[in-house]
Amino acid sequence: MEGAGENAPESSSSAPGSDESARDPQALPLEEESGDCARSLEAKKLCGYLSKFGGKGPIRGWKSRWFFYDERKCQLYYSRTAQDANPLNSIDLSSAVFDCKADAEEGIFEIKTPSRVITLKAATKQVMLYWLQQLQMKRWEFHNSPPAPSAAPDAALAGNGPALHLELGQEEAELEEFLCPVKTPPGLVGVAAALQPFPALQNISLKHLGTEIQNTMHNIRGNKQAQATGREPPGEYSPQSGEPQREERPSASDPSTPGREPEDSPKPTPKSSLTINFVQKAKRQNNTFPFFSEGVTWNRTAQEKVAALEQQVLMLTKELKSQKELVKILHKALEAAQQEKRASSAYLAAAEDKDRLELVRHKVRQIAELGRRVEALEQERESLAHTASLREQEVQELQQHVQLLMDKNHAKQQVICKLSEKVTQDFTHPPDQSSLPSDAADRDFLSQQEKIEHLKDDMEAYRTQNHFLNSEIHQVTKIWRKVAEKEKALLTKCAYLQARNCQVESKYLAGLRRLQEALGDETSECSELLRHLVQEALQWEAGEASSDSIELSPISEYDEYGFLTVPDYEVEDLKLLAKIQALEVRSHHLLGLEAVDRPLRERWAALSELVPSAELKQLLRAGVPREHRPRVWRWLVHLRVQHLHTPGCYQELLSRGRAREHPAARQIELDLNRTFPNNKHFTCPTSSFPDKLRRVLLAFSWQNPAIGYCQGLNRLAAIALLVLEEEESAFWCLVAIVETIMPTDYYSNTLTASQVDQRVLQDLLSEKLPRLMAHLGQHHVDLSLITFNWFLVVFADSLISNILLRVWDAFLYEGTKVVFRYALAIFKYNEKEILRLHNGLEIYQYLRFFTKTISNSRKLMNIAFNDMNPFRMKQLQQLRMVHRERLEAELRELEQLKAEYMERRTSQRRAVSEGCASEDEVEGEA
Repeated sequence: MEGAGENAPESSSSAPGSDESARDPQALPLEEESGDCARSLEAKKLCGYLSKFGGKGPIRGWKSRWFFYDERKCQLYYSRTAQDANPLNSIDLSSAVFDCKADAEEGIFEIKTPSRVITLKAATKQVMLYWLQQLQMKRWEFHNSPPAPSAAPDAALAGNGPALHLELGQEEAELEEFLCPVKTPPGLVGVAAALQPFPALQNISLKHLGTEIQNTMHNIRGNKQAQATGREPPGEYSPQSGEPQREERPSASDPSTPGREPEDSPKPTPKSSLTINFVQKAKRQNNTFPFFSEGVTWNRTAQEKVAALEQQVLMLTKELKSQKELVKILHKALEAAQQEKRASSAYLAAAEDKDRLELVRHKVRQIAELGRRVEALEQERESLAHTASLREQEVQELQQHVQLLMDKNHAKQQVICKLSEKVTQDFTHPPDQSSLPSDAADRDFLSQQEKIEHLKDDMEAYRTQNHFLNSEIHQVTKIWRKVAEKEKALLTKCAYLQARNCQVESKYLAGLRRLQEALGDETSECSELLRHLVQEALQWEAGEASSDSIELSPISEYDEYGFLTVPDYEVEDLKLLAKIQALEVRSHHLLGLEAVDRPLRERWAALSELVPSAELKQLLRAGVPREHRPRVWRWLVHLRVQHLHTPGCYQELLSRGRAREHPAARQIELDLNRTFPNNKHFTCPTSSFPDKLRRVLLAFSWQNPAIGYCQGLNRLAAIALLVLEEEESAFWCLVAIVETIMPTDYYSNTLTASQVDQRVLQDLLSEKLPRLMAHLGQHHVDLSLITFNWFLVVFADSLISNILLRVWDAFLYEGTKVVFRYALAIFKYNEKEILRLHNGLEIYQYLRFFTKTISNSRKLMNIAFNDMNPFRMKQLQQLRMVHRERLEAELRELEQLKAEYMERRTSQRRAVSEGCASEDEVEGEA
């Protein structure tokens, strides 16, 4: 685009006042230098007169305005004249799109911003295309330029300079594929356009009357100052003077020609009134609009080389300063780390509680500062998201508009083809001259030819419009992608800061807990302050959560499936532990969101059809994203029960239950209120989940009379309802677990298979974790008291929902082997903590809630499926067979002992009855 400005060497000759300079040969050298100056500025600045459509009522119409572009703000300012000190208004081009309509009047185009649409008209079509191309390039430069430094020079500005020029060059080449570069219109844009006559007084803006008055007063003061300080009489500067005025004076005394040396022009130089007027105006505008901020200078090749070298030196200097700044930042980071280390050492070494509390307050202030930073990033993310949505809407509107234009162009091309065929037929088969008068034939031929010319013009206009709109769509799409990338980077940074915030708050709560344990039951001012801090940390403000944005609070009250993230324990110490656990879970989730969860979601999204395979097995072990989990679970359940499933079976079971009451209905009703008291879906009085759960359990009791109902089935069905939501899907999921996945007699009256699995788990723990089992055996700890419920409800009461559902993802596909793997992994995860305890009661108290302390789901999964290998199903089946035989033998022995006892008891009762009088005889004697 910059090269287009070099194709207009005659811009000075087309400016007003060229006639006077042509009549005076001595004025030509200065006129040529003035033209060079104008072309130099014209290549740098985008400005010129355009007509703007505006107003209201009867005064609505076109008004001439002076437009100029500010590169720093990506704003297109406009005023009534080029000499006005203050602009009337501005147009934000950073979020604007450009449009030109082929069926509109020549030179009319539109600038569409999110808030308004500005209609402008250029003098010619060439000027319009030049403005549109330049505005596109300026917008692209603004979006690709690095952010401006606030105080110190930015190293990225110097480092990204060559890359930025390369990107701009590539963008120019891409735009040339759509629309050829338009040459700079001479005298209609740039500095030369400022020499055009002022607009008439009727173009004054009544909407910005105060600004017009300020501009008028500024121009009057400027004229008076120029007349008072100038050496020529005022008449010599008047543009109405018909003849050029001459004056002899040294050029060195002329402040408007700084590029000329005194030795170069010792002789007096004549000046035309037009050139003097232009220079004086440029001087007056030096401190007003950004367009004239550089002043009027003469362009020289040597000066350009010097300027380029100076710019290169400046860039290198900036880069050096930025590297120094980076070193300073690293030093500060090192000092901060050392200071934190010293603070931790001071905290551990502090002898008094006041010193520790002061350190705790310091951590509180750090947490508040991190919270403010997170809020600022969230506001920036929201603004970028709003901008991206607006850009997407604009792109869709442009695509619709282009499609309409293409349809219209296609229709016109068909008309042209038909007319061309008709003309060709008329030439090849001319009509009978005898029947058609010659004058009428000529007129018809001329009218057809005229129509063809009009259609060709319309087709050319539509072709130009189509090329421009293609370039606009291409550039807007690239800008939207860049905004999306920036938003993604900000979201990642925000998630990282939130994770750090959770970690700091977790450490803070852990420190409070240690202080609480150290103080014990002492009553003092420090203990009261500590109790107040603990209560404040445990409070939750539900109003801070918002559904349509990322929550700035570290944790929410409920997770996505309705479970409490912080369980409501009665003991305050357990409440603090629960809050610490929730913060750690949130921290691990945020840190793994970008690195692990996003690629996993992409893999699941690309998996269109579910087929049993090794890849699917690995994906299920890694966990199913929430949006895909219902679909995947339905497929897994169908895979298990397809031989049992019959259409209408569930409704038939429900109708059977309505006909008569099942014996297990009373027990089901009692267990409904005990199902997940920490889940809002089963505790809310208005929720529909309890009724759904009742129907699912009653239908299963009719489906499997051998089991009917067993405590624990309510939790299995509740988990299925939370994920699948549909009653029938949850029913078949329960059938799949009880009748196809779990062994036979797992939920029978004797729970034989459940007891067998507990003994198998003991053997596997002795094999995989011998040190832990020796420690538990030393303190006589029976693990089956803890683990029996794990297997019966597949960890439904033990693990947090984030980890629990990942276990179920693999469990529904691989079976009970997954339950053994995770049971072993849970003990491995907490092995060090258990080994630190040396009291049986303390071990039992820790095992009661230790599964809730697991926060890193990735670590647990890695232990279960990697560290526990080898884990063969054949070995598991053999262990089950061995222990089942032993258990059945023990049960037979118990039954035999029971029978012997009953026989002995019966014989003893007979002997007692023969030797003693009956109650009737005793009463008769009395």
